[in-house]
Parts: sequence; structure tokens; C-alpha cells
Amino acid sequence: MSESENLQNRAINTIRFLAADAVQKANSGHPGMPMGAAAMAYALWTKHLRFNPQNPDWLDRDRFVLSGGHGSMLLYALLHLTGYDVSLDDIKNFRQWGCRTPGHPENFCTPGVEVTTGPLGQGMSNALGMAIAEKHLAAVFNRPRHEIVDHYTYAIVTDGDLMEGISYETASLAGHHQLGKLILLYDDNLISIDGSTDLTFTEHREARFESLGWHVQSVANGNDVVAIDQAIVNAKKDQRPSIIMVRTQIGYGMPNKQDTAKAHGEPPGEDELEAAKKNLDWPLEPRFLIPDDVLEHFREAITQGEELEKQWQKKMNNYRKEYPDLAEEYERRLSGKLPKGWDKDLPSYEANEAGIATRNPSGDVINALAPHLPELFGGSADLTGSNKTWIKDHPAFQRDSPEGRNFFFGVREHAMGAIVNGMAAHGGFIPYGATFLIFSDYMRPAIRISALSKHRSIWVFTHDSIGVGEDGPTHQPVEQLVALRAIPDLIVLRPCDANEVVEAWRVAINRAGGPTLMALTRQKIPVLDRGTYSPANGLVCGAYVLADLGDGPLDVILMATGSEVGLITKAGAKLAQEGVNVRLVSFPSWELFEEQGEDYRSSVFPPHVKVRLAVEAGRSQGWERWVGDKGKVLAVETFGASAPNNVVFEKYGFTVENVIKHVKEMLKDK
Repeated sequence: MSESENLQNRAINTIRFLAADAVQKANSGHPGMPMGAAAMAYALWTKHLRFNPQNPDWLDRDRFVLSGGHGSMLLYALLHLTGYDVSLDDIKNFRQWGCRTPGHPENFCTPGVEVTTGPLGQGMSNALGMAIAEKHLAAVFNRPRHEIVDHYTYAIVTDGDLMEGISYETASLAGHHQLGKLILLYDDNLISIDGSTDLTFTEHREARFESLGWHVQSVANGNDVVAIDQAIVNAKKDQRPSIIMVRTQIGYGMPNKQDTAKAHGEPPGEDELEAAKKNLDWPLEPRFLIPDDVLEHFREAITQGEELEKQWQKKMNNYRKEYPDLAEEYERRLSGKLPKGWDKDLPSYEANEAGIATRNPSGDVINALAPHLPELFGGSADLTGSNKTWIKDHPAFQRDSPEGRNFFFGVREHAMGAIVNGMAAHGGFIPYGATFLIFSDYMRPAIRISALSKHRSIWVFTHDSIGVGEDGPTHQPVEQLVALRAIPDLIVLRPCDANEVVEAWRVAINRAGGPTLMALTRQKIPVLDRGTYSPANGLVCGAYVLADLGDGPLDVILMATGSEVGLITKAGAKLAQEGVNVRLVSFPSWELFEEQGEDYRSSVFPPHVKVRLAVEAGRSQGWERWVGDKGKVLAVETFGASAPNNVVFEKYGFTVENVIKHVKEMLKDK
């Protein structure tokens, strides 16, 4: 064995045993993947991945995603060894309270982690979003001899990723777009938690990806760095997205657990770990050993990374001289800063009793924003016309028009959510994805990850209630609003009219530190007279007083969201005519209201006014906080029904008469 081969083998074993020692110390984790995939990761990180450990956010770095996030110690070992701000103490503190090395990679926690990967398949789809982002930015900003956007997106994927349905959606879309800068390395170890993949996963994986338009290669020995290196070289030459099937051995080196499910998700145990070290000729002590020459070898990434960024910066400087406006715009977009005057052309709407479906002004706003926010990019899961998401006078993103800003996701809600998150994580975009609210159930993992990761993702959901009407209960969301409001750090907005839609988009665009979700109507609803009622910009506070009706002290507070606000305004007017003093509250966002101080919240809901009625065409769960012990909720506690929307609303009690009835019953019992 040559000296260089010896160093390479010891470098790979350093990755393996940093991971195994960390899992053993934590008495928790997944040692099998890092031990089996270490050579594959070494080949990628030392021979191909372009990054700068001293500047993890270098704009033109390659992106790396560990989609099988359970193998997180593989990534943490690489980050520490190559010189990122991940210390050996961080490695030793794996999976502990307050650590920077959590059980699964989290982008907000650890320098060098691009995306949060937990649910399998999400990371693979995030990688597709990043590859789309790179291709679009390259089309918009690159000029002949000035390729300032030119990087690859790599991901290590697992059997679990490929079993999840989201992976098919992602692979299909990537193949359609021929995204040649997306390269997956498949940790093909034939083992899942339940045992051999032969139990459930016997399809011809190579044929699957070939049929979807991918470049497919196989490497028979997962420890053959030369073969893996060559496969990556080949992949980079192909115009198609690539997957490299690398046959690895889970828990490589462990005499009893290698190639078994026991290597997957449990610590190796002291005896097995010691035996593995003996097997691979590794010192038993000290734990967390990093030989000096191995560390020096890995830390070459620091000088290499600085040189790569320096070369790119020289290209950027030349680009800036020749294309100063483009350079300024590119840097602005990647910084996430909004341009001046981005909201100057937002529309406003006159009072209109006949009404407008709130999905329509959402489309208007997208098109008012588009000329001022070139980073606004998105589309729908095969519902573009229904969701009103098309940016006019712009093409769709396709293989021959990557400069397009409209994206056809097809009927792929699962992948759409994760792709949008990947674009947000890449930078340079304010991405949005749209479908019917009922199908948010398909997207919940991605929506949850967007909130956890603080991505600036925007979710546009239409057909928001039983107002869908004839499509019936399968398409009428009832429990979805409650479920989505349960996600921490997600802003859920259900605007009551066209002008609140404008303000909802203003909130979403301004919110750089997390996702925003809009629930919009299919059916027409009145546009409130803002001369009579408070301005719609009260939406930013989450809830605001529309009007106080009557002359004396308040008797009752009526609150509602979305289409039901028009209902309470009519009921409130009739109650006031009968001498009841009514406060009308539009309540588009619980989360924004919770952010307000106690003084403001009490000004909207004076504590002494106990008679309160909340009206929303969804489950009542959660409303008890706002109506209190003496209040009631007019809600939908069962599934919907197929009928014209006005009939469905009537049958479910969403009528002026029923609102008045509830109020009078509460006042009687007061």
C-alpha cells in the first residue's frame, strides 16, 4: 500500500470512528450509515465538493445534502475534519442538550448544514430545489465569459429516501427538467430498520431512474474511492441528473453487526466497537482519535476553499465592472434584502357587496409584486388557474427556458413543498407553492420543516372551507386550519376580503425569518367598505377591531376569519338595530395576534366582555382561548357535504339568523 493510500484509508477510518465513538458516548444514534458510507463521502468531499469552511455561506459553493439525516455523524465528522466551526467538543456532545450536533442535521444549528433533514425523502427533494435555483440564477445572471453562478448540488440518499413516495415525484420532475448539476450518491447497503431490503424493496432501482431520464451508474464496492471518484467525474459530464448506486456495507468493520439491521439505529456497544477498531487496525484509545497527518490532510480544504472563493471573487469583480447593475442585483437577491419600493404598486379594492373570491386578489398581488421582486418564483401542483399563481408575461421554467419564473409542479404536492424549501435554503428566491387547502395534508412534513428551518417559504392554499361546495367532503377542509395553526413558527393567515389579501402578502414578503401560509376562498365574498370599517392593514396585528356598533358599553364581541367575517358584519348590524352593542373583530391570524403585547390584545378583547362568539367554517379546537369560558364557537365539527356552497353554509348554520340566535342565547344566560 502506498503512503497516499495509507493516508486515505486512515482518513476514512477517522470518519468512521469519530461517528462510532460519538454514538457510543451518547448511547444513541445511527453508526451504521457513517461507517458504511465513509469512503463515498470522503471521495466527494476531498475530490469534488467546492466549499470554503471559513465562509460556509460563500455564494457559489456547491451544496451538499445528507438526505438520510439519521446518519448525521457522517456530516458532523466531515464538518469538523475539514475545518468548519464544529469543534471536537461538539462531536463529543452529540445528541445532548444545547448541542450543535443534534440527532438529525438542522440548518439553523450547525455551520455548514444546508438544510434540515429528518423525514426521509425531504432532503433529496430539497436538493432538487437547490438545483432548480442554481439553473434559474445562472440563466438570469450569467453572461458569456462571466459564469458567476456555476455550482453543483450533491446529496447522499438512502434506501429509506427512495422508498418514500416523495422520491418518485422528485426524480420524475428532475428527469423532466434534465438538471445535470444534481448528483445523488445512493448508499445502497441493502438494509433497513426491519432487516434486509428484500423484505419490501425489490424493484430494479437502476431501471426506475433510467426510465425517469436520469444518468445511472453503479459502483460495486463502496470502499473503492477511485471508482466512486470516476463515477462523479462521469456524472458531471452528463447533461442529465445523475444517481450513482454505491454498494456499501452498513456498519462496515463491525464483526457481528455489519450488514445487519442492528448496525442501523443503536450504539455499537463497547465490545463491538473495540472489535471493529481491531478489524480495521485502529487504535483502541484514545476515543475520538484524529491522527495529526489525517487532520492536516482534511484541513487542506481550508486553503483550497479560500482559493476557490478567491478565484470566484475575481470573476465576480470582473463581472461587476462589465455588468454593475446585474452584479448589484445578484448580491441583493442572495442577501435576502428587499428592494426599495417593492410594494409601491400593490392594489387596493373598493367596497363590493357582490364580492371577489380571495384567490383572485392574491393573483393580482403576485403580478403587482413580480416586476419589483424578481426573486418571486413559484407555481402550483397542477392547479395554476384555480390557485391564481401565474406571473403574467413570464415563461415557465423549463429545460429550454430556465429563466422562467412560473413553475409547473404537476400533481406532486409532496415534492412541491420540499422543492420550495430547497429554493428558499439556496438563497436568491422568495418561493411559493400552491394547491387546495385540503392537500396541505400531503405537504405537512415540508410545511413543518419550513417552520423549523425558518425558511422564507410562502404557501398559497385556496378552496379553504366547506365553501368549496359541490366537490364534497373529500375536498372541503375542516380540520386543516387547526392542524396548521399547531405548527410552531408558522404564520397562518385567513384574510376576510381582497384588501386583507394585499396585507397578507405584505406580511409574507416582509417575513424573512420563517414561512407564511394563506388560506383563500374559491367563492366570492364581499369586499368590506373600509370607510365604515377599519383599514385592512390591521391584519399585521393578527386581529383588529373592524367596528363597534351601538352607543353603550359593549355587550358582545363577534370575531371571525376569512369568508365568515362578512357574515358577522351582517349579523352585527342587525343586533345593533335591536339595541345590542357589538364589537366586530377580524381575526386573520392567531400567531400574529399572539405576538402582540398584552395591552393590545386587551384593547381588542376587553377582559370584562365575556360574551364572545367566534365564527369559522372549520373545527372549533383552539378558539376557546379567545372566546373564554362564557363564549361560544360556531364551527364545523364534522365533515362537509356535496351541495352548492350557499346551501352547505346554510345547512351548517352559517347564517345571520343563527349567529344572532347564539348571541341572544348567551346574553340571556349572562
